[in-house]
Amino acid sequence: MENSEKTEVVLLACGSFNPITNMHLRLFELAKDYMNGTGKYRVIKGIISPVGDAYKKKGLIPAHHRIIMAELATKNSKWVEVDTWESLQKEWTETAKVLRHHQEKLEASNCDHLQNSPVLERPGRKRKWTEQRQDSSKKKSTEPKTKGVPKVKLLCGSDLLESFGVPNLWKSEDINQIVADHGVICITRAGNDAQKFIYESDVLWKHRSNIHLVNEWITNDISSTKIRRALQRGQSIRYLVPDLVQEYIETHNLYTSESENRNVGVILAPLQRNTAAAKS
Repeated sequence: MENSEKTEVVLLACGSFNPITNMHLRLFELAKDYMNGTGKYRVIKGIISPVGDAYKKKGLIPAHHRIIMAELATKNSKWVEVDTWESLQKEWTETAKVLRHHQEKLEASNCDHLQNSPVLERPGRKRKWTEQRQDSSKKKSTEPKTKGVPKVKLLCGSDLLESFGVPNLWKSEDINQIVADHGVICITRAGNDAQKFIYESDVLWKHRSNIHLVNEWITNDISSTKIRRALQRGQSIRYLVPDLVQEYIETHNLYTSESENRNVGVILAPLQRNTAAAKS
């Protein structure tokens, strides 16, 4: 497959990252290995997009803390970065819109690149033209071929995929747009029958070729919820989150019983919006 064209892929992970854990970072590595291993794709970048405060999830600490921790966690990564666009929106933003934002950003960047590319002047001598063609052919033979603008795909765990079935949590048109226009790379764990869930969903089954299930053979049961619980009980979280993240949490005393009660009794933003839309 070395000489065939590969589709460049950008992995986008949306979520609370409350706090970011080593497992979040592992998702990117697992997905990258899988996608590159197919011979059809080449992962060029990973994006962590923390949700904004308007999401109103129970225990969700302010976005600026979650952004800083994510930046600390990816400080030494050569390909995974943090994007603040979603977290800076005044209202909760649907995942489909976040995906579309990043896809349009890539397309605009590609257009700018093409417009700013130097135009070859008509060579004055045939020899010069021959040299340019030879140089061009050399570049083509050494550089991997790719297909147009990179595609932004949603990176998630099987719990997010299964959440598609929760009434009023997702709009049906958003689910269709995510799987049809972008695609999903889902990291599955033992005990999560994602394939069965896809089979039982008409829209997921229709676009099953655009859903990539990646087995997590080296199981890792770290979760943000368990991290917060350990912190409230005064237990160590070392080796569960990056060292810099642990230091930041301790310095700012971020996760307490008080912070865990944040947004208690408040309806989750997507449920509130979608339920209201369904009634109107």
